[in-house]
Amino acid sequence: MKRILIAGKDSYVGISFEKWMSQWPEKYQVDTLDTKGDWKSKSFEGYDVIFSVAGIAHVNAKKKMAPLYYKTNRDLTIALAKKAKQENVRQFIFMSSLIVYGNSTPIGVKEYITKDTVPKPANFYGDSKLQAENGIRPLQSEDFNVVILRPPMIYGPGCKGNLPKLAKFAKYSPIFPDIENERSMLYIDNLCEFVRLMIDNNEKGVFFPQNEKTVCTTTLIKALAKQQGKKIRTVRWFNPVLGLLSKKINYINKIFGNLVIIQDESIYDRNYCIHKGLF
Repeated sequence: MKRILIAGKDSYVGISFEKWMSQWPEKYQVDTLDTKGDWKSKSFEGYDVIFSVAGIAHVNAKKKMAPLYYKTNRDLTIALAKKAKQENVRQFIFMSSLIVYGNSTPIGVKEYITKDTVPKPANFYGDSKLQAENGIRPLQSEDFNVVILRPPMIYGPGCKGNLPKLAKFAKYSPIFPDIENERSMLYIDNLCEFVRLMIDNNEKGVFFPQNEKTVCTTTLIKALAKQQGKKIRTVRWFNPVLGLLSKKINYINKIFGNLVIIQDESIYDRNYCIHKGLF
């Protein structure tokens, strides 16, 4: 039996992963760690894996919040990893993000992310994640494996971020812009299964899990509307205006821009895309 400690007790990914692993009580023992409390007094001895999902993302992004991002996403991650290695944990898995590569490209511009793409964070959220990666990489050794996950947008029941906002829009709006774009996404169950495989195989390195198919935002909106028993009409009236605004307003690019991982980078020797999600 493998003993796993999730660092980040109340996180969406942490809660989902704990539930996912409960399918195999004979194979895994999963505990959680509240990193907001006195976590340093908790012994990591006897655990095989620390899965670090503690961090902040969907909060105020004003500059005054920067110190909190670095304290939580970078400093806490490095401290957890160092403690794990000192206390003989065999593997440390860190939930980073595709955000280390910066923002989505503007409408109409396509750039694909590969393992050779150089990270270029556009804000302190992405930079704090990248600095955390850089801080834990040197800890890799023969007896301590470091796994860094750079997933795209994660979605599923109860998720936070842009998807619930789009779902709300799909519920109440009769129209939506018809723009062709491409985005990598990852359903929560597929992420959880991927992490389980990382643990089973005691992996190390940087990984890019994603669904087998990318998604167009317009197609996504239609699926969300249909799921709620609604029908939404897509129009091209707004496209020229949105194209101009996307050069100045990054939020428009987050919705209608492109952010894609080359599919070859996400292939693993065992299938983890076991759920098709909404699409």
